[in-house]
Amino acid sequence: MTGRNIIEARDRAIARLLKLQSPRGDWEGEMVWCAMITAQYVIVRHVTCRPLSSETRAGILAYFRVSRTKDGAWGLHPEASGSVFVTTLVYVAMRLLGVSRDDDLAKPARDWLERQKGGVLAIPTWGKFWLALLGLYGWQGVSPCPPELVLLPRRTPLHPARYYCHTRQIYLAMAYLYGRRFVADLGTMRDTLCAELYAAPYATLDFARHRARVAAADLAVPPSRALRALQTVLAAHERVHWRRLRRRALGFCLARIVDEQRTTGYEALSPVNGLLNCLALFAADPAHPDLAPSFDGLETWRWEDHEWGVRYAGARSNTWDTAFALEALVAAHADGALARDAARRAQRFLQGAQAADELPHARDQDRDPIIGGWCFSNGHHRWPVSDCTAEAVSALLGIERMPALAAPVEERIPRDRLRSAAEFVIARQNGDGGFGTYERRRGGAWLERLNPSEMFANCMTERSYIECTASAVVAFARLRAAGLGFPEMERADARAVAFLRRAQRSDGDVPGFWGINFTYGALHFVRGLRAAGVGATDAQLQRAARWLVARQRADGGWGEHWSGCLTGRYVEHAESQVVMTSWALLALVDVLGPDADPVRRGVDWLVAQQRGDGSFPPGSVNGVFFGTAMLEYRLYSVYFPAWALARCVPEPATTPSR
Repeated sequence: MTGRNIIEARDRAIARLLKLQSPRGDWEGEMVWCAMITAQYVIVRHVTCRPLSSETRAGILAYFRVSRTKDGAWGLHPEASGSVFVTTLVYVAMRLLGVSRDDDLAKPARDWLERQKGGVLAIPTWGKFWLALLGLYGWQGVSPCPPELVLLPRRTPLHPARYYCHTRQIYLAMAYLYGRRFVADLGTMRDTLCAELYAAPYATLDFARHRARVAAADLAVPPSRALRALQTVLAAHERVHWRRLRRRALGFCLARIVDEQRTTGYEALSPVNGLLNCLALFAADPAHPDLAPSFDGLETWRWEDHEWGVRYAGARSNTWDTAFALEALVAAHADGALARDAARRAQRFLQGAQAADELPHARDQDRDPIIGGWCFSNGHHRWPVSDCTAEAVSALLGIERMPALAAPVEERIPRDRLRSAAEFVIARQNGDGGFGTYERRRGGAWLERLNPSEMFANCMTERSYIECTASAVVAFARLRAAGLGFPEMERADARAVAFLRRAQRSDGDVPGFWGINFTYGALHFVRGLRAAGVGATDAQLQRAARWLVARQRADGGWGEHWSGCLTGRYVEHAESQVVMTSWALLALVDVLGPDADPVRRGVDWLVAQQRGDGSFPPGSVNGVFFGTAMLEYRLYSVYFPAWALARCVPEPATTPSR
């Protein structure tokens, strides 16, 4: 393929990217997960007597229809087979929405559940919990979640303050509801659902016998002996707990829940804990003053369109997508009025999304300082993240180096705010030199042995991540180039580079965590080391390049299957993927250069996939969290190929002008 064809493909990709910018100045693509949150949203609205409009009801049912598997179930992610957990919640939600038991959405789901060994009785712990809230599962069959743990001294290894923040926030609401033994009033629908979910009469079921039973379709992390032993102790505690201590613990949990809702502008850290928080507030007082604004905050997570209906996503990715979109524009040397206007509006968006004020009562909320940070989203919920902050800094400083795109000097982000961002990132560095996400690691790795979810992995503690560490190193390099380095940053950078070097395995692969999987790890490993000034001939970079080249497919592309996230080993996809190919090219061009044969072949394959409007096929799932929950970042197939083509063909682009 000629260089001219590649340049034209790059320019079409950049033009497509520019068209997708929102009027706010940001880019954001949906982060697609599964129907779990939408089902829980329906359930919570029903329990709290907040009926949905006919339009929303129709949109949600449309989403359930298009997101189910071929056998009528719903999985834990877009490409997963059926899950007892997700399918049960969706079934209950549909029935609460008025769908009849014999509807072509409901009946196949119920039939599928009946075919699973153990059926609904074997739903994972978190599913048992949700059903118990509805009076559809006996509380005696739910693993203990006592609120008294929050009253332990903070130095106690088991204190919830040591958990990963998502797990910690979910625990607070679950502990409150468990401690109250809250059960919603479903009226006659309760008996109807009991009869439909179970093969035997509800009154005859021994739920305690099934407490440890988990359906094979849902079991990702078998409960450890340590967890079972702890649950036995906690179950004994439940039989003898002091009522006065329970009341104190419940009050503590509720106060934290209220703080979380108010601090985040009622959006909560995520809709997962936000929905549970709404139930907790309702259980405390159906007229609680924070309940109505909490429901308003849930709408932050809503997505709606004709193709997929109404659904609730697990996160919003405004800052993340905007930072990488700007990287693509910088790499393409984009110019023209459209590109300049887009870049300046994006700069204003990012500047406005940075955390400028500290949290009230941060210590009481077990929160770290947030000033200087950027959230994954637009910043309103005030849970900033290390790599989102680092990528925002990198994007802003990258744009400043481009005269055609940079805002006037007086409109650029102040230098003291960049220093504050660097300090925020440094505060997330762990003892091993790697970086966590929201916080430093607070608990020991042994806490993972107490993971009660059964469906998710690596969800108990903060960790050190290749991606966060590499993003930090890139940001440090750009800060240094802008004359904004300082000794603490240099020390953090040296430790981060050492962490990256230790992360590479003997055959050259690098495991990722937030993307799939080793291809994503290779991108960040190479990007981080090269930003740190490590030469392309470095032995570890060459080893990473050889590993990538060895996995190039015969057609020139790369493709990695999500199942490798479950096994910790590389699994090739049946087809080459646009996103993985873009990641591989971005890594290889930094080590082998744009003229290397593997790079040329990869570029040729990528160009061949481009559509007439400049877009690319989205391909398979490309993201992951908690080890088993795969995601489709819908803009990954937009800015990563644009960025890769720009890096592999570095001549200035010709972009549309007004």
